[in-house]
Amino acid sequence: MTNLLYRTKGDKVIWTIVIFLSLVSLLAVYSATGSLAYREKGGHTEYYLVKQLSVLVMGLLIIYFAHRVNYTIYSRVAQIGFLISIPLLVYTLAFGSHINDASRWIHLPIINLTFQTSDVAKLALFMYVSRQLSRSQHVIDDFRKGFLPIIIPVGVICVLIMPANMSTALLLGASCMILFFIGRVPLRFLGAMIAAGVVMIGLMFLIAKLPGMEMRAKTWSKRIDSFMNDDHTEVPYQVQQANIAIAGGGMLGKGPGNSTQRNFLPHAYSDYIYATIIEEYGLFGAFLILACYMVLLLRSIRIYRKCPYAFGAFLAVGLSITLVIQALTNMAVNVHLFPVTGVTLPLVSMGGSSVIFTSLAIGIILSVARNVEEMEGKQAERERLEKVMAAQNEAAA
Repeated sequence: MTNLLYRTKGDKVIWTIVIFLSLVSLLAVYSATGSLAYREKGGHTEYYLVKQLSVLVMGLLIIYFAHRVNYTIYSRVAQIGFLISIPLLVYTLAFGSHINDASRWIHLPIINLTFQTSDVAKLALFMYVSRQLSRSQHVIDDFRKGFLPIIIPVGVICVLIMPANMSTALLLGASCMILFFIGRVPLRFLGAMIAAGVVMIGLMFLIAKLPGMEMRAKTWSKRIDSFMNDDHTEVPYQVQQANIAIAGGGMLGKGPGNSTQRNFLPHAYSDYIYATIIEEYGLFGAFLILACYMVLLLRSIRIYRKCPYAFGAFLAVGLSITLVIQALTNMAVNVHLFPVTGVTLPLVSMGGSSVIFTSLAIGIILSVARNVEEMEGKQAERERLEKVMAAQNEAAA
C-alpha cells in the first residue's frame, strides 16, 4: 500500500476530492439503506455498507491503474470502445432487462453482474470524440471533413440511448456540445446541432406514442408536466419527500445517520442521495459537495490549459464536464430545479457499474494530469541544468 501511495501521481487535489467523496458515499449509503436492508436483507444494514465499500475500493484501484497508463493509449482504445458500444446499445434495446418500462441494463449470468450499457457508451464516446476533435483541428471549419466525423458518432450514440433513457441522451449531447465549443467548432455548426436535437426529441415523442411504446411517452410527459405545474397536489411523491428532507436539514443538518425521510424517500441511496445528505449535513454539507465537483472541473480546466497535446486536453476537460453536468443535474432534481430523472450522483450514489466507469473516467483525467506533471518536471530539470551550466561557464571565464 505504501508503494502504491508513493507511485501515485497526477493532480493531488483531484485525488483528495475522490477520497473525500468516497468517504461521503460510505456514510450516506450506510444511512440511506436502512429500509432497503430491512426489506431485502432481513435488517442486515452492514450488507450494503460492505458492498459499497468493496465497490469504492475497486473504483480506487481502477483509478490508480488507469492513471498509470499513458493517456495516448486511450486514443487507440477509443476506436474499439466506440465500435463495441454500438452493438451493446442495440442489444440492450432489444434484449436488455426491463425496469420501469425501460431497457437500460444487461445482465451477465456467469459473473452475476448487471450494468448499464450507456455508461460504457458515454466513456467510449468522449474518448472517441476527443480523438477525432484533436485530429480535425486543421479542418474544423469544414463541414464535411471537420464537423461530420465528430457529430455522426455523437448522433448515433444519443439516438440509441434516447428510447430508454432520454435524460442521459440529452445530458450527453449537451456535454458534447460544450466540448465542441471548447474545440473551436464554428457556432453555425453548433446551431445546426441544436436544431437537429430538437427535431430528434420531437420524433422520439411521436415514436414513443406508437402502439406498445406509450409508457415511455407517458413517463416523459408526466415528469415534465409535474415539474411545470404549480399545483402542489400534482407534485410527485419522491419530490415531496425530498422537499421535506431538505426543509428538515436546516443549516447544519440533523447529524450523520439521523435522517427520517430516508424511510419514505424512494431511492434515497441513489437518485435522491443528495436530499438525504442535505437532511443529515444541512446546507453546509450540500455546498461542500457542490464545491467538490466545481473544484474538480476547475482542476481539469487547469490540466486542459497546461497539456500541450490536443487529445489529452480535450480528454481531460471532456470527461470532467460530463461528470460535473451529471452531478449538477442530480442535485437540481433533488432540490426540484429540474424534472425527475434517473441520473445518479457520481462517486456518491450507491452503485456498481456506475462507480466503476466513473472511476475509469477520473483515472483517465489523472493520467493526463500525470503526463503534464512529468513534462513540467522535465522542463524544470532542464532549466535547472542550464542555470548550473551557465554558472559554471561564467566561473570558468
